[in-house]
Amino acid sequence: MDQFVAFIRSIIVIDEQDLEMVRAHCRTKIIPKGRLLLKAGQIANQYYFIVSGGLRFFYEFNDQQHTTWVCFQNEFFTEISSLHPQKPTRFNIQAIEETELIVIDKKNMDFLYAHLSCWEEFGRKIWEATTARMVDQLLNFQTLSAEERYIEFLRTPELLQKIPVKELAAILGITPNALSRIRKKIR
Repeated sequence: MDQFVAFIRSIIVIDEQDLEMVRAHCRTKIIPKGRLLLKAGQIANQYYFIVSGGLRFFYEFNDQQHTTWVCFQNEFFTEISSLHPQKPTRFNIQAIEETELIVIDKKNMDFLYAHLSCWEEFGRKIWEATTARMVDQLLNFQTLSAEERYIEFLRTPELLQKIPVKELAAILGITPNALSRIRKKIR
């Protein structure tokens, strides 16, 4: 929980009493490597903070898995396209390694938003940062070549160490063979 507290304090100013209320509405969960946290068709009802490990978002199309997003240690997330409208998700969320999470149920998050103005600020800042990241990813797909997108990924070595080539290629929007050619060219 200390890691989550440090993360919260890096985003907002929060006093001990409010922090205690947040802690009281959280729990810890371990997801083994390969296990699904959320399955396509389910409705998301939780927010997560990754203490350790990593997760990937993927969907299945034409009998193939297509990875669209990955997140690792010290990231706060949810499957917002399911959680907010309370409709079935189109994604699977899978642990790519054993992953320890801090979990906040939607009803508890709503309670915290209603009772702590600093927590509303936390939520706003988290979603602003997530939206900016998604806009960057979308713009990169529209303006950068596959090689340039790969070079962007090189700035996050953890991604390259923890994601299999097939999934990295899917995130970049290319085939594994194309990624191999790019990697050989850059070396």
